[in-house]
Amino acid sequence: MTMARSPLVLSLLSAIFAAQALPAFAQTDTPITTHADNAVENIDVTLHEPSSAAVIANTYINDVILPPAIPWHGASEQLLHKPNTPWVTPFEQHGFVSSPNYDDTVTWLTKLVDSSPMLHMTSIGKSPQGRDIWMIVASKEGATLPTQLSTNRKPNVLVQAGIHSGEIDGKDAGMMLLRDITHGTKASLLDKVNLLFIPILSVDGHERSDKFNRVNQRGPVDMGWRTTAVNLNLNRDYAKADAIEMQHLIRTINIWQPDLYLDVHVTDGIDYQYDVTFGYNVKQGYSPSSFDWLENIYRPEVEAALTRQGHIPGPLVFAIDKSDMSKGLSWWNPSARYSNGYGDARHLPTILIENHSLKPFKQRVLGTYVMLEQTLKTVAKHSTQLKSAINSDKYQHPDKLTLTWKRELQPKGWDFKGIGYTTEHSNISGKDVVRWNGEPKLYPQLPVLGNTKADIQVTRPEAYYIPPQWTHAINTLELHGIRLETLTNPKTLMLQHYQLTDVKFGAKDYESRQTATATVNRTTEKTRLPKGTVKISTAQPLGQLAMLLLEPQAPDSLFYWGEFNTIFTRTEYIEDYAVEVMAAKMLAQDPQLKADFEQALLDKDFANDSRARLSWFYKRSPYYDNQYQQYPVMRSID
Repeated sequence: MTMARSPLVLSLLSAIFAAQALPAFAQTDTPITTHADNAVENIDVTLHEPSSAAVIANTYINDVILPPAIPWHGASEQLLHKPNTPWVTPFEQHGFVSSPNYDDTVTWLTKLVDSSPMLHMTSIGKSPQGRDIWMIVASKEGATLPTQLSTNRKPNVLVQAGIHSGEIDGKDAGMMLLRDITHGTKASLLDKVNLLFIPILSVDGHERSDKFNRVNQRGPVDMGWRTTAVNLNLNRDYAKADAIEMQHLIRTINIWQPDLYLDVHVTDGIDYQYDVTFGYNVKQGYSPSSFDWLENIYRPEVEAALTRQGHIPGPLVFAIDKSDMSKGLSWWNPSARYSNGYGDARHLPTILIENHSLKPFKQRVLGTYVMLEQTLKTVAKHSTQLKSAINSDKYQHPDKLTLTWKRELQPKGWDFKGIGYTTEHSNISGKDVVRWNGEPKLYPQLPVLGNTKADIQVTRPEAYYIPPQWTHAINTLELHGIRLETLTNPKTLMLQHYQLTDVKFGAKDYESRQTATATVNRTTEKTRLPKGTVKISTAQPLGQLAMLLLEPQAPDSLFYWGEFNTIFTRTEYIEDYAVEVMAAKMLAQDPQLKADFEQALLDKDFANDSRARLSWFYKRSPYYDNQYQQYPVMRSID
């Protein structure tokens, strides 16, 4: 059953918006132009708005159902241009409450690029609906090709906005920053660093825009959709790379070789004081040297810059229990389906920015601007240490690799800048519900649980081997930039095989895939590899990523994502009348087999199951499928 949006609810919300939002803006004594869709446009808002929560709380149509808005002013407001200023962005021109659509964004950026020799605009590929996914290349030398960037020997910073296109803060912040670099006083930001800027990754989702998208978020007025046109979540797609947009992005990373990658989001969930939170993978992950650079060099400088500009930066954490903050915080160690987990696996330092959804759009955009500007300064200043950390991570080849992690209490608790709340019983849901009150509250030394304790570990093989018929898996490895070698002649080797048992499939499709997990048992066999077999050496910069994609127990392995589910299909069988005759001969010829069968009959369930008894003999006969439930990816002997 499909529920349409109630016309009554829509009209009520629109009426509330019209009745409450417009008078609130009217308090600024500025001209207002409205459109039929209730978007607020062309508002010449000064930098000194009334410090009234009502002004903030009545800006967006969903303000009436969100927790109280907190008035904010900061030094970063001086970054804003007035509507009559040259090169004003659409965000600034329209009162800091809206973000331009795809066409207007591209038009504005094209004019900016055409006006400056420092900028180049390139399409990294087209979306399923045929839109170009644009990237701006910003360099002092006016580079247009990745080879030209590599010759200037500066680090490359990749900033990506709109992977979830309703979370679009990075687009507007990046447009402002590029404007100030090319037509302001900040050209020196490119003296020692290059900037790669993707304003909208999920371009089709961006155009599925509506004022009723992202109900938990304060602006912009119209917001894009979380997923792509085919309903894939791009920030669950890095490892399996199903989406065309993700394939374009991974190729771009391989071709342009960024040294730092920023993925700009807007979070939701609990209320707190922080307006800009950001994180990266943990010290126990796959890039420990990069973690040290991010934690000890990058974070202090960026947090200091944000604080100076009137923002409240914080770590990327989540509440263990949204209704009881005393239970503590959850520290995330993401797997390779996510941007920061993928970056950790391929040794590309990756920062996941999560601006707080309950902060107004203007505040979030300005916080993002400050963070991007300081990022360029920090990378320029500490590029030698950054590159050294990356190289250290790329060429470490540990004997064991951790595939999964368990939660453990972290050694130190964290002071958390939260918001006060009460809980009350709801007659609607029938349970207690949290009511945030908008009052700052410090929660001292909250316990922190993080999935940082090693769980399943595997030894590092010298290489993996994949038979040539598994073309899709091979193509995915190649897409990620993993080096492959193809056997030109058949070869016989002693190799390790995984036999899979206790297979469990996902109860429903997840991100277009039927996921699979299994118990694995390793055996060693003399194996003849046909011509065309692909060898993947683990002694390469992306060797750990290869292991995480090929080890079946890894949480984002190709096996988990259902890449090899056909090995669980039974295609040949034997009739009962044939098994009976064959079983009698087997028992007569093999005393040990007869003893094993008699032992099996001691199990009453087995003894009373005729099909199980016949299957017992079939599995031990030469007619049985010796590839059934055998993982087709083989390992060299440890």
